[in-house]
Amino acid sequence: MASIGAVTRVLLGKNVANKVAAANTGFIKFYSTAPAYENIKIDVVGAKKNVALIQLNRPKALNALCGPLFVELGQAVRDFDADDKVAAIVITGNEKAFAAGADIKEMQNNTYSENQKKGFLKDWEDISNCGKPIIAAVNGFALGGGCELAMLCDIIYAGEKAKFGQPEINIGTIPGAGGTQRLPRYVGKSKAMEIVLTGNFIDAAEAERMGLVSRVFPVDKLLEETIKLAEKIGTHSPLIVKMAKAAVNQAYETTLKSGLLFEKSYFYGTFATADRKEGMSAFVEKRPPNFKNE
Repeated sequence: MASIGAVTRVLLGKNVANKVAAANTGFIKFYSTAPAYENIKIDVVGAKKNVALIQLNRPKALNALCGPLFVELGQAVRDFDADDKVAAIVITGNEKAFAAGADIKEMQNNTYSENQKKGFLKDWEDISNCGKPIIAAVNGFALGGGCELAMLCDIIYAGEKAKFGQPEINIGTIPGAGGTQRLPRYVGKSKAMEIVLTGNFIDAAEAERMGLVSRVFPVDKLLEETIKLAEKIGTHSPLIVKMAKAAVNQAYETTLKSGLLFEKSYFYGTFATADRKEGMSAFVEKRPPNFKNE
């Protein structure tokens, strides 16, 4: 993961960093009843109040991904994953930065043995282990660990001014939270090599062309459109959505032959669910389905 210091000092320049630090981060309204966190804000939004919204909230540090932030993020994701009222989760930052990298000061003096003993970055697994769909709404910089966090999500929507990159090479290290593994799977080996070996940024339009991002929106429409997507997902059976997510993810973990067997077993498995029966019955009877998550 690239550091916030390296990104702002070496690549962006102090002037940009100062402007970002002064950015207004109040573009999301959060209920006062939400649990208190220091590094994130959470809410439940949408017409049916079934979309969990998590905002990274370290604006003065460009949402640098420090350890305490990820502990809180992991806790929030686990809580929302266990909440039957939540259909999908949206993770976002602010208009200037989704997350511009890891907190270099926090890891600067780490040693190899300490990293091994403590399982450095293990908290990131809470994101990838979530059974519910997670959508990244990326405005501004998603660099280093920020890009890796976005790739941990199931779908990425981006604002038209978003910037992605893996600039770890500039500070003498390599991506450590999936950058060298997920990026080639999403954009291909050649493009991934170019991004990782140069540390260059890519803009939202290029990210969409290469398949890293699903769709691009105006900055002020991004969150609205992302919540709409989450609400659309929320109209389906939560149980079947979870199975569909697992089946798609399996494509990145196995051979085509094994993946097809996995898919077929899950497809057969849907016939043991009440929601599959309800869905097909509703289709035949030309009425909206009433899924029960069973």
